Amino acid sequence: MNYALIFAGGTGQRMNTKTRPKQFLELYGKPIILYTIEAFENHPAIDGIVVVCLKDWIPFLKKKIAHYDIAKVIDVVPGGVTGQESIRNGLAALGAAVGRDHAVFVHDGVRPLVSDETITRCAESVAAHGNAVSVTPAIETIVQEEGGTVTNIIDRAACRMAKAPQCFNIGELIDAHDRAQADGEEGFIDSASLMRHYGHVLHTVETGPENIKITTPSDFYIFRAFVDARESSEIFGF
Repeated sequence: MNYALIFAGGTGQRMNTKTRPKQFLELYGKPIILYTIEAFENHPAIDGIVVVCLKDWIPFLKKKIAHYDIAKVIDVVPGGVTGQESIRNGLAALGAAVGRDHAVFVHDGVRPLVSDETITRCAESVAAHGNAVSVTPAIETIVQEEGGTVTNIIDRAACRMAKAPQCFNIGELIDAHDRAQADGEEGFIDSASLMRHYGHVLHTVETGPENIKITTPSDFYIFRAFVDARESSEIFGF
């Protein structure tokens, strides 16, 4: 079975909002995180959802989940100091609820435009290979630099940008987190980096360019444009 772990434990400092964390900013009256949850709620391959949330915002999120008739959410748990700790908290809750022998789709709460097609491709890759890391092609020149000087230019044809979902066996991901904690390694930027570090061969799934992470105000405007375009296509049949 496939379970989504949606983590939204950050405060969104780069968004520069004064009133609420970025995952709770609203578009047309609905918080960003609800758009994200609904993407997995509405996909037939997803059997349940655990959400990791800022502790003080859990009651608010639970009310919104009830308001939007979300049925697949198993639990909402508090996040940690880092993204790595937040995912670890979510995995602990998910493992306790459903066991270790299923797939987990780790996804950012502020990545609301993930498509049905991406989730389907990830489910297929997990079934075939045991994991899936969503990626998009690099479309600009990638350089390495040190002290303000370019030290290397990387062939972008061989480069991909890691996105989400990032999907693994629940038990294997829990074990990797336990090893990292025992090793004092708390700086992994995402689940793919963690699993790669501990020897797992990762398989990629291409996702669409619209699958953005909303981090800055400009990202929010892009999100709004995509939602408006989607609404227009449904209304006018484009």
